[in-house]
Amino acid sequence: MTVALILHRVADYDAWRKVYDSVADMQRDGGVTQESVHRMADDPNNVLVIHHFDNVETARAFVGRGELRDAMQRSGVQGEPRVELFE
Repeated sequence: MTVALILHRVADYDAWRKVYDSVADMQRDGGVTQESVHRMADDPNNVLVIHHFDNVETARAFVGRGELRDAMQRSGVQGEPRVELFE
C-alpha cells in the first residue's frame, strides 16, 4: 500500500471542496482506494489531502495526471502543492 500526502493552500476552502468532491470519479479511476481531507486547526485554507493506493506506481501516475493539475487550478490551489509518497 502507498499513501500520498498532498499539502496545499487554497484561496477558499468551500470553493476548493466543491471541485474536490466533483472529481471523485477521477480519483477512483486513478486508483485512489481511500481518501480523507483535513484542514489546519489555525488556518482552515491550509489543506492536507491523504490518498491511499495499492502501489507507488499507481500513486505516481495519479499525482502526475494533467486533469488533476487542471482540477487543482480550477479549485483555487495557491502555489505548488507539496506531495509526499509513503510505502
